[in-house]
Amino acid sequence: MARRSNLSDRSGRHDRAYRDAKEAGFAARAVFKLEELDHRFRLLTTGRRVLDLGCWPGSWMQYASERVGENGFVVGIDRVPLELALPSWTTSIAADVLELEPATLVQRFGSFDVVLSDMAPKTIGHRATDQYRSEALTERALLVAKSVLRPGGHFVGKVFQGGGLNDLLSTLRQAFSEARSVHVTTSRAGSSELYLVGRGLKGSRPATTTPAPLDESDD
Repeated sequence: MARRSNLSDRSGRHDRAYRDAKEAGFAARAVFKLEELDHRFRLLTTGRRVLDLGCWPGSWMQYASERVGENGFVVGIDRVPLELALPSWTTSIAADVLELEPATLVQRFGSFDVVLSDMAPKTIGHRATDQYRSEALTERALLVAKSVLRPGGHFVGKVFQGGGLNDLLSTLRQAFSEARSVHVTTSRAGSSELYLVGRGLKGSRPATTTPAPLDESDD
């Protein structure tokens, strides 16, 4: 596993989660959020193909690459290029998710089993504006997920809880067999962030790869 001497999650520079992530060799404390979601919803297993939207600084890619192993594949996309040394079954692309053409991703890499998004807007301290921008990013991540996931695939996306949450949940329920909004215990105290989890993409669109079957059982 790649290691970095400095983590990029500056606001949590001195908390326990930061220190634990650093000791484990991960790029940010956010890795523990994905780990918690993965254990709860069984998102990542050997051989799965994963798309990580807003992947910088790379801790989710590190975790996902370990979980899927060399028979899987992980693609990360962010406007900021990654500076991590990652396994050969991963690749990162410097691009703006808002300008991304999902069809181009499928043409290049095939369909995915899991789409992850830990994207967050650059906050300005105005709660309603920050929530609106977060919801817009989550809406975009969900649109990408519906376009690149194979039928039966899974989605996880972060959102700051606001007035548009019900609309996002409605869209999630229309697209996935199982749809939930969940808090993770590893979020900071007082955080308004939620994770939307969609399992089992509906539809019969043929996959362009032959990925590992998904286990739809839950805890």
